[in-house]
Amino acid sequence: MTKAASEAKPPVNAYGWAARDSSGVLSPFHFTRRANSDDDITVKILYCGICHGDIHLVKNKIWPTLYPTVPGHEIVGQVTRIGKNVTKFRVGDIAGVGCIVGSCGSCDNCKQDLENYCPKMLWTFQGQHEDGTRAFGGYSDNMVVEERYAVLIPNGFALAGTAPLLCAGITVYSPLKHFGLLKPDTHLGVVGLGGLGHMAVKFAKAFGVKVTVVSSSPSKQKEAVERLGADSFLVSHDQEQLEAAMGTMDGIIDTVSASHPLLPLIGLLKTSGKLILVGAPIEPPELPVFPIIMGRKLIAGSAMGGIKETQEMIDFAAKHNVTVDVEVVPMDYVNTALDRLDKGDVKYRFVIDVANTINNHDEASP
Repeated sequence: MTKAASEAKPPVNAYGWAARDSSGVLSPFHFTRRANSDDDITVKILYCGICHGDIHLVKNKIWPTLYPTVPGHEIVGQVTRIGKNVTKFRVGDIAGVGCIVGSCGSCDNCKQDLENYCPKMLWTFQGQHEDGTRAFGGYSDNMVVEERYAVLIPNGFALAGTAPLLCAGITVYSPLKHFGLLKPDTHLGVVGLGGLGHMAVKFAKAFGVKVTVVSSSPSKQKEAVERLGADSFLVSHDQEQLEAAMGTMDGIIDTVSASHPLLPLIGLLKTSGKLILVGAPIEPPELPVFPIIMGRKLIAGSAMGGIKETQEMIDFAAKHNVTVDVEVVPMDYVNTALDRLDKGDVKYRFVIDVANTINNHDEASP
């Protein structure tokens, strides 16, 4: 989208909920989206997931947050307008928008469909478009996005359970695929059974992988094994269980966002095993180097996925009916939902029913 193209068309009025400062408290907010340009689609937002990253954003915990900020990067909605160059969508289609809405389009990462690693990547909820307009997230009634950064949601897919796939789903799917941990003869450890962890279990089982859940909560064993289909369960602070499982796993995906020791997890890996970190604790972990060297083990990280891979993930999920377990809440419950999420009181993801509960007649300040 060029600056001239944006200026030639009127901006799109929008309404949502925004945080004004690092207290993180959200309230009604009127604002404008950039104009729908030739390569853009306008989406009426139907559902938006609530991610733990939203807490970091509204409370200014990771990067300098631009206030006011409208969170939300797990978005599904109906296409209401398309630019003249749009080929992937038609009016009436259901589109999904995840964590990113912009990139340079020309670097090595972008050329390999890895826009999520582009140095000039634009977050859905933070930063500025090329024309200088602000990027605002999905806790709102609409969104304007370049078609390149949206995915097509198949007909008949449960939309509330689909929305968090745009972050939680792709965040586990991408590394599991990239590091070869979705092969049927693989033994995968999943650390943490929250929003990310339960999706790692669901995807892995859909691929026929043997899964062991590792959790600090013994009470989650029945849920993990009987309902989600994990093959076994380890309590992370039970030394006897950990010792019995040492050297048995080809890979581990660690989804825990709280600080925790890595050494016990490294011990669970076979020689040449892979520990993939996606939970992103704010406090840096201790890194025990000697066990890594002696086992030729790998510790890696992964962030979301590119748009092509996200579409692949959505198509696979739709085919195999893999959705996120969600608690659907109204827009005006968002502050309570964020507080509950911060305390781990959700199973497994909050999703805002935007279309049915947003009320743009509320008192709101620009």
